Amino acid sequence: QVQLVESGGGLVQPGESLRLSCAASGSIFNTNAMGWYRQAPGKQRELVAIITPSGNTNYVASVKGRFTISSDNAKNTVYLQMNSLNAEDTAVYYCYVREGWPRMRDHWGQGTQVTVSS
Repeated sequence: QVQLVESGGGLVQPGESLRLSCAASGSIFNTNAMGWYRQAPGKQRELVAIITPSGNTNYVASVKGRFTISSDNAKNTVYLQMNSLNAEDTAVYYCYVREGWPRMRDHWGQGTQVTVSS
């Protein structure tokens, strides 16, 4: 069983920064990717950023240049540095891990609330 524990959410003003962390533990084998999704009220969950063990990254267009994803493979931890936050970034952010071989398994954290408001 895999557990994902997220931290770092909160309430900030527009233009401020937050850093999310997610530590994965348990029976993790052959991590394929780690990342962050978010879901705003009334909207579908969307991919924010994803990183592979080799360091390849991908971001949704709306956060490029503002958010940076990184990971510590030895600690099975993924981070999301969020700068220049705006109201449209308000959402519940979910940590995500894909692992396993040959069949991949997807795991999700419980979510952490990020609210950007003046």
